[in-house]
Amino acid sequence: MTDIVDPETRHRMMSGIRGKNTKIEVLVRKGLFAKGFRYRINDKKLPGKPDIILPKYKAVIFTHGCFWHGHDCHLFKWPSTRPEWWRSKIGGNRERDNHVRELLEKAGWRQCHVWECALKGKYRLDADNVIDELVKWLQGNSETLEIRGRTE
Repeated sequence: MTDIVDPETRHRMMSGIRGKNTKIEVLVRKGLFAKGFRYRINDKKLPGKPDIILPKYKAVIFTHGCFWHGHDCHLFKWPSTRPEWWRSKIGGNRERDNHVRELLEKAGWRQCHVWECALKGKYRLDADNVIDELVKWLQGNSETLEIRGRTE
């Protein structure tokens, strides 16, 4: 299947996608702030520059876009144009994610990964429930947490 827009339009559309301050990330940050949590964002000193860092809890939170990280959910679909390039790109992102997980684990950081499908799409969860789950995890002693959309 060919692309439905010309290459120039596609380039403009793709270059408008940002890696910081995404809607999902801002929603999680606002929810945590409203619950009294204070954090730093995108600390370059930590592997992977986590989206949200809570030093008091020795915890980091990543908000992953399902497409860019190749998540196995309804929001991800392999592009039909330039498939080799996309498999390499998304595969590289996945490898980097795994490497960052290992580095943070060795450094003693607790990690949470909030997937885009948890807060967007037809199988999304209630945003307040997602924030409550994050709060419970932060106040508990579990090392990891993954929040994803419903599977139906």
